[in-house]
Amino acid sequence: MYGYKKTVNRGYEEAVRKTKEELQKEGFGVLTEIDVRATLKKKLGVDFDNYLILGACNPPFAHKALQAERDIGLMLPCNVVVAEHEGRTSVSAILPSVAMSMIENEELKSIAVTVEEKLKKVIDSV
Repeated sequence: MYGYKKTVNRGYEEAVRKTKEELQKEGFGVLTEIDVRATLKKKLGVDFDNYLILGACNPPFAHKALQAERDIGLMLPCNVVVAEHEGRTSVSAILPSVAMSMIENEELKSIAVTVEEKLKKVIDSV
């Protein structure tokens, strides 16, 4: 398992708003927003469910991670997805502890665990 996911009792738009709000409470900013539905429609002419990828960053932890492992920027920011499928809305996030497990750096692993706890708290609060 590489992600943490929860089906929420909210409509898609409300879940997007609430996810951003909860990310902010945990010190994350949203650096990027990729509207997968709109992109697939524009580029391929295909219909797809509502699917938004939020590139979330917690600056103090990103700074610590960069100090611990200079090239960690290859794996930043943390992706959070709000998606709608068959009338159900879900929110999910990458598990940093899993993503960072390929890097042998103990300091980085402890940072990843802390960030993961914050992301899980965000999703559980949506």
